[in-house]
Amino acid sequence: MTTVVVVPPDSVPSGGNTYDRRLAGALTGLGRPVRRIVVHGDWPRADAGARAGLSRVLAEVPDGATAVLDGLVACGVPEVLLPHVSRLRLVVLVHLPLAEGNGLSPEAARDLDARERRVLRAAAAVVATSRWSARRVAGHHGLDRVHVVEPGVDPAPLAPGGDGTRLLCVASLTPRKGHDLLLAALARLDSLEWECSCVGPVGDLSADTGASAAYARYLRALCRDLGLQGRVSFAGELRGEGLSAAYARSDLLVLPSRGETYGMVVTEALAHGVPVVAGEVGGVPEALGRDPRGERPGVLVPPGDASALAEALRRWLTREDLRGQLRCSARLRREGLAGWERAARDMAAVLDHGEPR
Repeated sequence: MTTVVVVPPDSVPSGGNTYDRRLAGALTGLGRPVRRIVVHGDWPRADAGARAGLSRVLAEVPDGATAVLDGLVACGVPEVLLPHVSRLRLVVLVHLPLAEGNGLSPEAARDLDARERRVLRAAAAVVATSRWSARRVAGHHGLDRVHVVEPGVDPAPLAPGGDGTRLLCVASLTPRKGHDLLLAALARLDSLEWECSCVGPVGDLSADTGASAAYARYLRALCRDLGLQGRVSFAGELRGEGLSAAYARSDLLVLPSRGETYGMVVTEALAHGVPVVAGEVGGVPEALGRDPRGERPGVLVPPGDASALAEALRRWLTREDLRGQLRCSARLRREGLAGWERAARDMAAVLDHGEPR
């Protein structure tokens, strides 16, 4: 029987909608019939029209079928989901509790939290993308079990590497991603040679469009105020070959996020053999992992600490031995990265048997 995968629009690239799209495609690659349906709306705070659209989608799914829903769509509308619990196997994919990190008022956060809890407790299975996220969601909502299906990553050409001065940040321009911390750290390194390219769209699916544009203007103004013009560039959104080329030109990925469910850009960088400096937050340590010798292919720093980030970057820029060590580790880690077929097999095990872990 066909598995229906219900997802939000992917007009704004994000790790979450990339995960949804790639996982659905990989499940199809395993020979499983999958129908991917995009439901439009301002999720999770959708209006009546969007909720009605989701209700129609679910009503058309035949009895006994499995419907996998992104938590951004499912978790704010228990009144739409719960009537289908008795006839469908509802599997909800969550990244982290919806009320976290969305700038909601306390009252709105409590309401969204309660709605999400009702959905997750009624679901046949709940899936998270990292062990950290699974623990966070299970503990927050009192769930007995949350399955883990980590993202895959595509094989990529090995970046040649240079003198270490080409820094890359791949992240949407939102406060959560910490570009302001990166700029503050780089301002402390004005006496050293480096250049930094910031790749990513303005805002994300959960952000207000006007607020996102204002934050992007703030970052560009901060860049000017710190005297970083000409050394920091904002390249905008890149996908496919353009993004791969950005990794190929870089020596180091810098991810200064204040929060990450997993950090798919970390494994993307490692697939190119590019080391990483990142905040030790959420699922990032899992994504970074270790090489077969047990060494980290990068450096983790306390999240939200511009001074610690600056010191890590200073050591990278001034110590050739450290650059060599981390590059070696990244290339070794590259060989052990799992692809999307592995992720699809893990998800298939959950869909079929409530496994893998």
